[in-house]
Order: sequence, then C-alpha cells, then structure tokens
Amino acid sequence: MDNQTLTWVIVALAAVAVVVIAVIASRRRAHRRSAELREHFGPEYDRAVAEHGDSKRAERELLARAERVERIQIRELNAADRARYHSAWTDIQARFVDDPALAVSDANELIGRVMRARGYPTENFEQRVADLSVDHPLVVQHYRAARSLAASSGGAQLNTEDLRQAMVHYRFLFTDLLQEPEPLSRMRESHA
Repeated sequence: MDNQTLTWVIVALAAVAVVVIAVIASRRRAHRRSAELREHFGPEYDRAVAEHGDSKRAERELLARAERVERIQIRELNAADRARYHSAWTDIQARFVDDPALAVSDANELIGRVMRARGYPTENFEQRVADLSVDHPLVVQHYRAARSLAASSGGAQLNTEDLRQAMVHYRFLFTDLLQEPEPLSRMRESHA
C-alpha cells in the first residue's frame, strides 16, 4: 500500500471514528435529557408517553410546556396572600359539611384565583393542566381527578364520597400551589 492510499485509509478511519463518537455523545445526551425529564415530571412523563405514543414525542411536548411556562413569568405569593388563600380554603372546608357540592365548586374557583395570582393563564383547562405540570408535576393528576369527579355527575347530584374525594384532590393541588416550585434550571440548561 502506498503512502497516499494509507493516508486516505487513515483519514477515512478517523472520519468514521468522529461520526461514531458524535452518535454516542448524542445518544448519551438524549438519554440524560430523558432521565431528567422523567425525574422532573414523574407520573406526568409516563402519562405524556402514553398520550403521545412514544417517548420522543412526549419529551418534545414536555419541553415545549417548560418553555411556555418559562415565558409566563410565574410569581411567588407573598405571605399575606398565602395567609388569605389559606384562610379561604379553611372556610371552604368548613362549609363542606353543610353543602359539599358548593364547597367543591368553591375549591375549584379558589384554585383558579390562586393560579391567576401566581401568573398562570386559566382560560382553558387542558392548557392549565399542561402549564401546572411543569412546576407541579406530582399533583397535577389530582387536579385532573378532582375535575373528573366534579364533572362526572352529568347534571346529577354526586354522592358525598365522590365530593369528598374531589376536595381531597383539590387540597393536594391547592397546598402545592401555595408553595414555591423547584426551579427547572437543571433541565433547561441540559436542554439548551
């Protein structure tokens, strides 16, 4: 083999090695991003995969949610607002004994007020859930469950146990909304 052929073989092998290294690095980055998304979104990650049919589509959706929420500028509640909302929640829970259906409706409305105060858009339920899933991924399923229970009556009166369950679900979300969420800086940095 002459020197020119040897040089071309070495260049070709080097190019193949660079491509292989790039593919391995890309797969590791994707795997790390998937693990971070799975860790951050918890059960919402699995739900998104089931809804979208595969992890790549689900991850694109979850990252799009995170980017949208980053642009929304979610605000922390001050101590006075937290106390006021907490007091309103306590009043709603006390009214549950006398009028469970009204208490559940009031709980839903209070959650909407807290969300607006925090800066979340509240026009569309599905968008609300998607936005909440970014900063409150471990409790967003409670919001869905409460909404489902409250809407399941189809005009008929719900039984008290269903209403109690809806209140419990709303309470999980309400309590989490009053807290400041974990920052997503790690996930956002690795996505960039």
